[in-house]
Amino acid sequence: MRRRTGRLRTAAAAALLALGATLLAPPPTAIAADGPDDSDYCQGQCADILPPGATGNATLAEILASKVFGTHPAHSDDQLAPYGALASGYPSLTDDTLTDFFNDASFGVPEGQVAKVTAPRDDVTITRDKKTGTPHIKGTTRYGTEFGAGYAAGQDRLWLMDLFRHIGRGELTSFAGGALANQGLEQEFWPQAPYTEADLQAQVERIRDTNGARGKQAMADAQAYVDGINAYREQSKKGRYFPGEYVLTGHVDAVTNAGEIQPFKLTDLIALASVVGGLFGNGGGGEVPSALALLSAQQKYGVEKGTALWESFRERNDPEATKTLHDGQSFPYAVKPAKAEGVALPDRGSVTPEQLVYDRTGAAGDKKPAREPVQAPAKYRKLEGLFKDGVLPKGSFDVTQHRGMSNALLVSGKRTASGHPVAVFGPQTGYFAPQLLMLQEIQGPGISARGASFAGVGMYVQLGRGQDYAWSATSAGQDITDTYAVDLCNTDGSPATKDSVAYRYHGTCVPMEKLERTNSWKPTIADPTAAGSYRMQVFRTKYGTVTHRATIGGKPVAYTALRSTYRHEADSIIGFQMLNDPSYVRDAATFQQAAQHIGYAFNWFYADSRDIAYYNSGLNPVRNPRTDPALPIKAAPEYEWRGYRPENNLTDYTPPAEHPQSVNQDYYVSWNNKQAADYDSAGFGNGPVHRADLLDDRVAALTAEGGVTRAALTRAMSEAAVTDLRGEDVLPELLRVLQSAPVTDPQLKKAVQRLDSWRRDGSQRRETAAGSHTYTHPDAVRLMDAWWPLLVEGAFAPELGGDLYKALRANLAVDESPSAGHGPTGAHAGSAFQYGWWSYVDKDLRSVLGEKVRAPLARPFCGKGDLSACRDTLLDTLREAAGRTAEQVYPGDDTCKAGDQWCSDAIIHRAVGGLTHTAISWQNRPTYQQVVEFPAHR
Repeated sequence: MRRRTGRLRTAAAAALLALGATLLAPPPTAIAADGPDDSDYCQGQCADILPPGATGNATLAEILASKVFGTHPAHSDDQLAPYGALASGYPSLTDDTLTDFFNDASFGVPEGQVAKVTAPRDDVTITRDKKTGTPHIKGTTRYGTEFGAGYAAGQDRLWLMDLFRHIGRGELTSFAGGALANQGLEQEFWPQAPYTEADLQAQVERIRDTNGARGKQAMADAQAYVDGINAYREQSKKGRYFPGEYVLTGHVDAVTNAGEIQPFKLTDLIALASVVGGLFGNGGGGEVPSALALLSAQQKYGVEKGTALWESFRERNDPEATKTLHDGQSFPYAVKPAKAEGVALPDRGSVTPEQLVYDRTGAAGDKKPAREPVQAPAKYRKLEGLFKDGVLPKGSFDVTQHRGMSNALLVSGKRTASGHPVAVFGPQTGYFAPQLLMLQEIQGPGISARGASFAGVGMYVQLGRGQDYAWSATSAGQDITDTYAVDLCNTDGSPATKDSVAYRYHGTCVPMEKLERTNSWKPTIADPTAAGSYRMQVFRTKYGTVTHRATIGGKPVAYTALRSTYRHEADSIIGFQMLNDPSYVRDAATFQQAAQHIGYAFNWFYADSRDIAYYNSGLNPVRNPRTDPALPIKAAPEYEWRGYRPENNLTDYTPPAEHPQSVNQDYYVSWNNKQAADYDSAGFGNGPVHRADLLDDRVAALTAEGGVTRAALTRAMSEAAVTDLRGEDVLPELLRVLQSAPVTDPQLKKAVQRLDSWRRDGSQRRETAAGSHTYTHPDAVRLMDAWWPLLVEGAFAPELGGDLYKALRANLAVDESPSAGHGPTGAHAGSAFQYGWWSYVDKDLRSVLGEKVRAPLARPFCGKGDLSACRDTLLDTLREAAGRTAEQVYPGDDTCKAGDQWCSDAIIHRAVGGLTHTAISWQNRPTYQQVVEFPAHR
């Protein structure tokens, strides 16, 4: 790191007419209230927020009212305003005004603040507070406590949980309709974690039977949680206050109440866990496109020089990268061997992606499926086509792309005003309505925590606070997935082809296991996509699932993806159970021990009144040190993971001591950046310019000054959240090149002046005033948005050539600005500036300027290293950018008019159900966020 300055057919339709007469109220509530908790050591200094609101279910009547009158159920959108207000309100933030933007996260509900108390059993109550409607679950038995957690999840997220269990099972279109976005979503997810029902049940049994008392307790807790969900499911169905989406998608008749909301079972939780883990806890993979980029580089420059160029773009252990552990700690993992063995590069032009979809019928065979609208009465026409574009907007998720999520800022007590650690942290999981996360407090025997959990797997709080400590996580993304090349064969002895469905394993030709899922749909009021069906097919081997086919030396092979967490999607439940157990987590050391039981790749952070701590979790496989994990590996015994057992996908894992970890570093920051020196990055993009710099530079300055407060650390986070990384960390070098000689062209001179003024004013994408919907430097922001892709192409494409430039872009997108809809998070998603060519431009320009660059790119690019020629390239591309209108830069979409810069950036909660919400100003910030400072300890 270097310091800088710088988104039923007719019967069902008729049923809507009788809606008002048939909907009944939820069951009566208990009257007991929940009071303050004596075990809360935060003393009012813990706060959190999760938009848009706690309520995630809406009856059909409420959905209708929302569409017709713009109303919302209580607590479904009340967190939007305070969350959104921080973008403009942070400069004047103090500790006393934090509660204008966050909610008190103390345990219990103060007297006079109880809105409702529900008692689904006599051993548990669910108390809802007046301000936010958050469920505070308090049980006198362990079963009752977890039953209550499941019941509360049903109250707040029944439709969402149902939706995501079907996504995890690869059954979305059969459940929610055949819209193209639904097809695409299940076709992205299911191949990543394809399971039979027996596979899912085996995971349940393994957790229960191989983890001692904690494993048995975990599955008992999970069963109680499922029982609670099902209790609410049954009651809401009988009482007719279930989510209205079930009527609109044809599952329940609103007049007769015929139909069923299918019961939940334990294996659904495994399917749900596979979705969560696939989105946020995976790492590695992508070795085939990486290999294609290497081959392209070698084709252009020769093997030696091409390999060197590829390595310089790969940045697997860049010495200039911002690191969470910045005191020189080294944790070697997935390192490049001096001379790699078993590398399995494909023959050029031989790679083909594995076919997934077969046997298409009806609308499934059309690129633009026909629609057969199911007509509702005129009174309800606003509900027709509610999910015509998919139950989740296109681009909401793409598990095939890298996803950078979440950030954390922690400062040691030695550098704070109070002498106690301060932390501002949370998961950046996108923006959905209802939210994927659910806020809850759980108090019962062996459980004491408040925070956020992913709906459907919320037996325990997954990110939040305990009695005298708080914890959070960021996606780590270290390499826990490898690509193997298996030799194809035919079991009858005939010559193999690329289409063969058998492979050689330890010298024997064995058949691949075929996993299948057949889905069909018909039009509904919500999704008018014409009837259709198709079959998805994945082949599974002992080296993982087949992703591509190719030849190597003319011989056919299949490339497979082997992920260490496959068949272990829910094993991390043990670690979360520990984090919720006040008798287990008592200090930084026991926190790290709990995090060791979480198999997904996450960076975990901890704060109490005395310490801050960090631990990187994940099932890191022990590899043959002579293999290169960045490239495909030959499937042979000598190149397998050490101790690998394919029957249950177990292997030897690196010991906890070899995972990056620390206690009481002066400060920690993480925004999905590099963890530590020699902990090699799993993908492209970890170089000297990273969005973590936006945090690191600010927190380093705060720490050096000392006296850090909760408000000061929150301000640092908030300022970074509205700052353009390109403007802060690359624009200074761009301007130095441009201004290396006088700019005489009037148009270009004005453009340079605007960019420089923006840079000097902080390179922010922030409103002139709250609600103005106009940025302080709109022309400069537009220039940068238009210029960046042009300048990257202008500087790099001529030297790289079209094929290599395209191959490198397949591994790392050029840009991820807030308004760009092409990044891994799509448009209106908040998260930005994680993946882009910022580091490449930075290194290249510094070389052009004659500065020292550690680990430079293998060759010069902009102007072939000549300052004057590079300047000409930048001026030419800037001239083109300056000529582009706002309507061209911001072309508009279903929400925004062309040319509306603010709206193009704005965060829009993507509707996963019948409710929609207003846009809020862009912030690059966690979805659920905590601000904590514990003044006391047990």
